[in-house]
Amino acid sequence: MAVIRPFRALRPEKSVAHLVASVPYDVVNRLEAAQLAKDNPINFLRVTRSEIELADNTEVYSEKVYQRAKANLKRLQEEAPLVQDEKQQFYVYKLTWGEQTQVGIAATFSVEDYNNDVIMKHEKTRRIKEDDRTNHIITTEAQTGAVFLTYREVNEINDIVNSTMEIEPIYSFTAKDGVEHTVWVMPSDYYDIVQFEIGKVEKLYIADGHHRAASASRAQKVMKESNIAQTGNEEYNFFLAVLFPAEQLKILPYNRVVYNLNGMSKRAFFGKIKKNFSIEEADNSIPSESKSFCMYFEKQWHLLKPNDNVVPGESVGDKLDVSLLQNFLLNPVLGITDPRTDDNVDFIGGIRGTSELEMLVDTGKASAAFSMFPVAVDDLISISDAGETMPPKSTWFEPKLRDGLLVHLI
Repeated sequence: MAVIRPFRALRPEKSVAHLVASVPYDVVNRLEAAQLAKDNPINFLRVTRSEIELADNTEVYSEKVYQRAKANLKRLQEEAPLVQDEKQQFYVYKLTWGEQTQVGIAATFSVEDYNNDVIMKHEKTRRIKEDDRTNHIITTEAQTGAVFLTYREVNEINDIVNSTMEIEPIYSFTAKDGVEHTVWVMPSDYYDIVQFEIGKVEKLYIADGHHRAASASRAQKVMKESNIAQTGNEEYNFFLAVLFPAEQLKILPYNRVVYNLNGMSKRAFFGKIKKNFSIEEADNSIPSESKSFCMYFEKQWHLLKPNDNVVPGESVGDKLDVSLLQNFLLNPVLGITDPRTDDNVDFIGGIRGTSELEMLVDTGKASAAFSMFPVAVDDLISISDAGETMPPKSTWFEPKLRDGLLVHLI
């Protein structure tokens, strides 16, 4: 059964929370991170993407980067300031983006639950990205970004969360991207109930943050090796996450672009596609239902629908739209056998909209773009329960948590 534990968050004073809070480290590149932190010495990207303060030729994964992150975390504690709460606490974190609202509990969760599949995964991780965040955690002695967990909602927990939101929040601000972030400290009277109710939950699921969770697990192993006396309650045995009810979540599509047609003419390209899909010109850029795709090519959108030749495999993952596109178009038509490593395909988060796809094709940077129907949360849970993994870049969760508001020191 799942373990949830309150913790002593390191967090900014209320007056500077909006200045400290930053986008997650992995949704921006180096140049974008530098631009976002420009003229703001206490922006948390200076901790999570500390290479922005070093020479452009500095290797992103070098020891210099992690030491700068450690120094910057210490500096922010003094200058922002960031202050650690005296008591272990649960926090309620609300995200509002237009009509989308989701409210979760920020806490720490058991690394052993992650290791033993009480906390379920649906995505493979890349070793180099694991190495990066593991080194970051060990050097800074902090988990600076929260894992995004989900579960089937529990009414008793919802009641506690709703009651907490009736008191004064510790943070409430709207970020430049239009997402409103509101955080409360949960009254301690509720803690035993939260732990009891979550303790009855058989499975929690990683929605976003697989590399953060995997890195917390690897950091735990390193910390155990360097600590002789162990109780099991050491902070490195737990990782920072926010737990949201699955019923509140919104998944955006993860769209695709291809850079070349593998030497084919338009006629040959369309001819190969027609072996597995019908093609017709379309006015819409977003498919209206699952098992259909919109393709942008030469300034025209086309609707693609599978024909009888498209027979998916037996696994849950084989039936996903991203798998159908990969297995019956990208691979057989364009020769993209492994989308994780093939330079001819790239992934565009749904937050950027289909206008981004049009721009990439119209400017000649890409040859064709594919707009996807979003994966359902139920699909994510079903795949996790089946012990399967989703194809790469299947889900884009929005809105996203901000780094720096709640930090877990280990």
